Amino acid sequence: MGAWLLRYDGVDPDGERLRESLCTLGNGYFATRGAAPEATADAVHHPGTYVAGCYDRLTSTVAGRTTTNEDLVNAPNWLPLTFRAGDGEWFGSGSAGLLDHRQELDLRRGVLTRRLRHRDAAGRDTAVEQQRLVSMDDPHLAALRTVIRAENWSGTLEIRSGLDGRVRNDGVARYRGLADAHLVIRSTGTDRDVIWLEAETVTSAVRIAEAARTTVTGAAVIRRETRGEPGRIAHHLTVTLRRGDAVIVEKVVALHTSRDRATDGTLAAARSRAERAPAFAELCERHVLAWDHLWRRARLDVGRSAAQRTVNLHMFHLLQTVSPHTVGLDVGVPARGLHGEAYRGHVFWDELFVLPFLGLRFPDVVRALLLYRWHRLPAAREAAREAGYAGAMYPWQSGGDGRDETPRTHFNPRSGRWLPDNSRLQRHVGLAVAFNIWQYYEATGDLEFLSSHGAEMLLEIARFWADLATFDASSGRYDIRGVMGPDEYHDALPGAAAPGLTNNAYTNVMAAWTLCRALDVLALLPSERRAELLERLGLEPAEIARLEDVSRRLRVPFHADGVISQFEGYEELAEFDWAGYRAKYGDIRRLDRILEAEGDTPNRYKASKQADVLMLFYLLSADELTALLDRLGYRLDRAAIPRTVRYYLGRTSHGSTLSAVVHAWVLARSDRAASWRFFLEALDGDLHDVQGGTTGEGVHLGAMAGTLDLAQRCYTGLEPRGDVLRLNPRLPPGLPGLGMELRYRGHWGIRLDADHRGVRVGLRRSAQPPIRMVVDGGPVTTIPAGRTVWFATSAPAGEHAAGERTAGTG
Repeated sequence: MGAWLLRYDGVDPDGERLRESLCTLGNGYFATRGAAPEATADAVHHPGTYVAGCYDRLTSTVAGRTTTNEDLVNAPNWLPLTFRAGDGEWFGSGSAGLLDHRQELDLRRGVLTRRLRHRDAAGRDTAVEQQRLVSMDDPHLAALRTVIRAENWSGTLEIRSGLDGRVRNDGVARYRGLADAHLVIRSTGTDRDVIWLEAETVTSAVRIAEAARTTVTGAAVIRRETRGEPGRIAHHLTVTLRRGDAVIVEKVVALHTSRDRATDGTLAAARSRAERAPAFAELCERHVLAWDHLWRRARLDVGRSAAQRTVNLHMFHLLQTVSPHTVGLDVGVPARGLHGEAYRGHVFWDELFVLPFLGLRFPDVVRALLLYRWHRLPAAREAAREAGYAGAMYPWQSGGDGRDETPRTHFNPRSGRWLPDNSRLQRHVGLAVAFNIWQYYEATGDLEFLSSHGAEMLLEIARFWADLATFDASSGRYDIRGVMGPDEYHDALPGAAAPGLTNNAYTNVMAAWTLCRALDVLALLPSERRAELLERLGLEPAEIARLEDVSRRLRVPFHADGVISQFEGYEELAEFDWAGYRAKYGDIRRLDRILEAEGDTPNRYKASKQADVLMLFYLLSADELTALLDRLGYRLDRAAIPRTVRYYLGRTSHGSTLSAVVHAWVLARSDRAASWRFFLEALDGDLHDVQGGTTGEGVHLGAMAGTLDLAQRCYTGLEPRGDVLRLNPRLPPGLPGLGMELRYRGHWGIRLDADHRGVRVGLRRSAQPPIRMVVDGGPVTTIPAGRTVWFATSAPAGEHAAGERTAGTG
């Protein structure tokens, strides 16, 4: 199939939802799942179109409780198109009558092609070829081109092309029983070739308008009708075909919402755009050109590795969710992309795995995504105030307006029970926001953003953590209580009266890191802006002194042998019978569900869903982590790093797709072969749906971006820090080479090619100042625009400490 094609032959009802997710087409403004145009929502299919940032809230009764949930709304389905020969049955989405079927996604062009042959009950054979796109050139347009050929018959062909507003958010089985009807139809209508449908969300009152223009060539239309029923409208077009003849049907659709800027009414904008849009060929040409421009900036070559196609697939879905069209939209990074309804389309901490990668490719997109957090800073401040703290407390799950969307209950499909959900205690999401702000600054040097937006967010996040920390006079340490770490299996110690853990190591260390960056940003700001900000926030010298004090005296728990403890009390938990449970259940990734169904809880065991402590080695180099712990008064022996990695690696169920990404990263220096195995496992996560049915509900965008960042930053040792771009390439044995184009500090198209011998860095000619680089721990090298430099790298005499990104002198 090559590196640019994803192909499916035949029909597989059990795998159809996976195909629909992986064949989703989008442009950052909206995306449409790869469902067949003739399909309707049922046990096999789930047509879905999702507009970035379009949320709505409904109330349900669950397990005797009233609960309100906000969803990324499934917009009206623009795809419906089917046909029938004579007065036969309408072509449907089942496999009955299918003679053959092939579906191909062209990743380079962003075009989904489908070819099939169908035999109806009268023995009439019809060949169909369809091409579909969601325009990357014009974010409000999509198009479907269908060629229908009468193979062994002559007669009339009736074509039905419609818009369906009767859709629901019913794409996730475990959410069923909850309110899911988010749309109220406002109007439908027609004007010559164009039909339209306008809907409005129930509570957020967002208007969504779609207009579809359907044209036919290759045969004369002998009858054209518009038929409607509540929530649906369609053109019915009848043509006459002779044996062997074909007719071409083009459906061009415009989509607008009331959230759009510079429009004179939602419905008017959609109708006008559909009427004026060019034909499919021109639309496709401009769409392919837009994708070509994206691929030039997104180039990530992994040599002759078989992983290239999946790398391209991950890049494709990342850019369909957050693209240059994201700039100007008030949207975040939905954890499951715009590809389905899992996690209700909410924004979690997954941007921690997305933004550092994009910052070195599409910094304008990262800036826009950080502004999503900026616009919700007032809500984060209010959440902190209501909880009794200063600063800003960002929610674990965010959606439309920034309030905490984390549900208070969740459903265990294994036991059939609704259970308390304490994941709102994952306050570390604010630390991810702070980390991304700083990473963006390091990659761009954008002091203007830092001054106008970033510094205020950083300071408010830091204030929250400084206030949350409580001082223990007996030890001279600050403690952070009542939180959850990234692991998610543990929300309390066994027998605890209330949820929450004390001194989660990841949280405390990254809180200290955030406090340090807040102090740094005060030093960076121009004096006038610093004074304005201090006055605006009411940040007095005593509070700044507390930031400094807490940053030096937060408690970090350790085991007796120097292993960093996940939280206080972790070392006293029982060991888990990994071998016994694997023998009994096979797949134990969702160990929490298994144990709850047995009447047990993972709180009792040394068992983690995903990397928790090891996230420290993912985010921070060994040098950074050692220096940070030293500032806190702890000495981290370098030998303790691989010991800590081994300890938690053997106690992790990998119940999250992010887990393989993090483990590939932290093993990249100590065990490159193992790192490569985890990398390949992470690549397989969505392509082969290793979580067992979850990808059909939406891709795992953080894991997809994480694999790309493994190639971009981890295996190259790429790190922008302190006005220096650092490189320390150590490619795993399965990776012959890496090639990419980067943006850094105003330079476009920095070409970087690395292999097992060294790395070549080339700068295009520009008026930008030279960049400063350190390669393989060597001296600072200044590279002016227009120059290409080769650096030979030292072959590792042995494996380095896990998490170490900067080698010794070479």
